Amino acid sequence: MRGNGPWKMAAGAAAIALLAAGCSGGSSDDDETLPNAISIGIVEPESLIPSNTTEQNGSSVLASLFYPLVRFDENSNPYVVAAEAITHDKANKVWTVKIRSGFTFSNGEAVTADNYINAWNYGAYGPNAQLASYFFSRIDGYAQMQSVDPDGDGPEKAEVPKAKKLTGLKKVNNTTFTVTLSAGFAGWESVMGYDAFYPLPKAAFKADGVLADGFGDAPIGNGPFKIKGKWEHDSKVVVEKVTDFKGTVPKVDGITWKIYQDLGAQYADLVAGNLDVETKIPIESLASASGDLGDRLQKSPSSAFAFVGFPIYEKEYQDKKVRIALSMAINREEMTDQIFLGSETPATSFVSPVVAGYRPNTCGENCEYNPTKAKQLYAEGKGPADIKISYNVDGGHKAWVDAMCNQIKASLGVNCSGSPEPKLSDMLKKVREHKSVGMIRLAWAMDYPLMENYLGPLYTTDGSSNYYGYSNSAFDSLVREGSEAATPAAAIKKWQQAEDILADDMPVLPLRFGQNVFGHSEKVTSVEMDLFQKVDIYKIEVAS
Repeated sequence: MRGNGPWKMAAGAAAIALLAAGCSGGSSDDDETLPNAISIGIVEPESLIPSNTTEQNGSSVLASLFYPLVRFDENSNPYVVAAEAITHDKANKVWTVKIRSGFTFSNGEAVTADNYINAWNYGAYGPNAQLASYFFSRIDGYAQMQSVDPDGDGPEKAEVPKAKKLTGLKKVNNTTFTVTLSAGFAGWESVMGYDAFYPLPKAAFKADGVLADGFGDAPIGNGPFKIKGKWEHDSKVVVEKVTDFKGTVPKVDGITWKIYQDLGAQYADLVAGNLDVETKIPIESLASASGDLGDRLQKSPSSAFAFVGFPIYEKEYQDKKVRIALSMAINREEMTDQIFLGSETPATSFVSPVVAGYRPNTCGENCEYNPTKAKQLYAEGKGPADIKISYNVDGGHKAWVDAMCNQIKASLGVNCSGSPEPKLSDMLKKVREHKSVGMIRLAWAMDYPLMENYLGPLYTTDGSSNYYGYSNSAFDSLVREGSEAATPAAAIKKWQQAEDILADDMPVLPLRFGQNVFGHSEKVTSVEMDLFQKVDIYKIEVAS
């Protein structure tokens, strides 16, 4: 779906000054000489193993190599794709998945129930340290597969898990398996549309439960494309169409996922015709993009939520007065108007407006610009005299981070500076290791269209993307109770109560709700981006 009308394109002198940020690096290699092929810009993925991929760039590449059990229609309802049918008992606890027969992996192996079971067991097994392991936690037996550290002295002291397999996964026959959850969850079919639930071929493993060396650099999927060669780190991933693919067949024969270190360099390639799709027009180019691209500049709804996380594991941020003060110290409206030229909107809630259960302004007073009260609370909470905000350079965040710091300085009278990391993968590695990175630039696009997806992974104690050390048992309970509710309405009620706790605790600082603002070359047509911030690789085609 296209957006309605243009966004504001006027920027004052002060905003223009804020937008001044250097552009360097990037990839401008010629496209691969595949016939009828296109190129799409990304930044360096963190991983290309499905159960270890939790960021947007790797997810986009995986979407070309793998075919999910379900996809989502325009109303965010799941429909079967690689599955032939998905059914469940009255308690929403036992789910039966029948996969379509005749599908193969790109190496010719037949796709069977075992491929899903083996992949999910690998992803769930604690010692494998898969970043998306959390998403298997609802399946029976998950807890027994996790390492236990009895004295808190680190992973080297952890006990070996009691089990290596999920007891909740059972093979019925070659095309059917059952998934038994530890508690009923009406939204489970939607969850199975996430990347972590792709199947893996026998060739992925060198032994039972042991991934083959190098598989992550040349993954073999069940999707419409196969990798050509292997992932060339910091340069590109080239994929080519699979012959006789049994699912929806794309209209292009290949995609070069071109890896850039800078959105500005990516945009220069787009304008020059050396790149076919840029999924995020850089801040510095928003004002000129309409003139540069004409009707090839497009926008569409997105589930994007931009925020800054507080390192609650550091004592300076443990008093919520400090976190609330920093939220009150910034002017979201000014930032979205002057820096983003109205292409994004201020976020004063913790879940996106595109999901059922969204309520406007759940953050209330804590997200209102109030420098006087902010300064008072900051003094009471003994906030730090120096603040840094870590961000990844390859995502084009410098301009707004600098603007946010200027607002914090003006409101609180403290030092504030951006702390650049070259790549998103570098920054996330430091964050996961709880290194001193200060406040953390983060964003979220939904994995599946449920309100819970904005709560569980980001804020529950064991959430896969809880980078800030936030833990609240009442919040955890409400998220779980919502998942176990008998109806969607009852689930939303619990999840909304959980969101109210976030608004009081402020583990993160909500900033903006985004939309897809993207551009394409004259070479391609039918370019669309979905709520998941992905290019629809099944619709895009080379212009005739």
